[in-house]
Amino acid sequence: MDHFRAMKAFIAVADAGSLSAAARRMGAPLANISRLLAQLEGQLDCVLIERTTRRMALTAAGRDYLDACRHVIETLEASEGRIAGQSEELAGTIAITAPVSFGRLQIVPLVAEFLSTHPRLDARLLLSDRNIDLVEEDIDVAVRIGDLRDSGLLAQRVGSLRLVAGAAPRLLKGRAIPSSPSDLADRPCITFSGLMQGGSRWVFKSKRHGRKAVRVHPRLNVNTAEAAVDAAISGVGVVRVLSYQAEAAIRAGQLVPLLQQFEDTAIPINLVYRATRSDTPRVKRFVEFAAARLRQHHQSRAR
Repeated sequence: MDHFRAMKAFIAVADAGSLSAAARRMGAPLANISRLLAQLEGQLDCVLIERTTRRMALTAAGRDYLDACRHVIETLEASEGRIAGQSEELAGTIAITAPVSFGRLQIVPLVAEFLSTHPRLDARLLLSDRNIDLVEEDIDVAVRIGDLRDSGLLAQRVGSLRLVAGAAPRLLKGRAIPSSPSDLADRPCITFSGLMQGGSRWVFKSKRHGRKAVRVHPRLNVNTAEAAVDAAISGVGVVRVLSYQAEAAIRAGQLVPLLQQFEDTAIPINLVYRATRSDTPRVKRFVEFAAARLRQHHQSRAR
């Protein structure tokens, strides 16, 4: 039995919740994953995962062994990475996650540039507006927008964003420009369930005016920032998104920024990664590269 691969299969099954999902994650036949798990349990002479037709659940022994397996795998991978890092050429695969729009606009070009200088390195990029669990999804580096929870992860702040409200010129034509957040209560608005959004209750924060909240009328509700911005450009209503999401539309004159004096609170952007991966050369070099590029980008936008 390949003990190392068996432990990785066990971790994959525990994280994915099923043998078939673990097989897809590892790119291996289902029968191989099932056999590895059975061999591991046979060697340990105990049941690690209770399996029924409806569900799978870790036993008490399985939970203890899972923690030990994670520690062993991460220690070995870090050691292998340090040894490989004695060569100038990076190799292997780096896994990264980022919010969808931010990832598409800023992380994809950055990853492409990094890969172009490291031909033996591959990357796996997972774009999602939910906070992916780095351990469960075996992620090396994550981009986080907003205040960080105390998660035990290492973090580097690389910039900041702010929320911005805007509307199409046609929506504002013939009407007074909103001068206070409360003026939005009787205007059609576009809401979406995304990063930093509060549904139909919008909270504005600024050093001068403090905290102002307004309950808006969602003429349209969508599930992505891109759709919300597109609808705002079409004149459906006022939109409120993160600054980078509306930047192109504002620059092109398709959206007019509103209530900027009520919206100056910085929203942090961080790169986060596990301490156990921090010395792995591909992770260390990518974090250094990405942090420098993102800081440069956001400092130029702040001028």
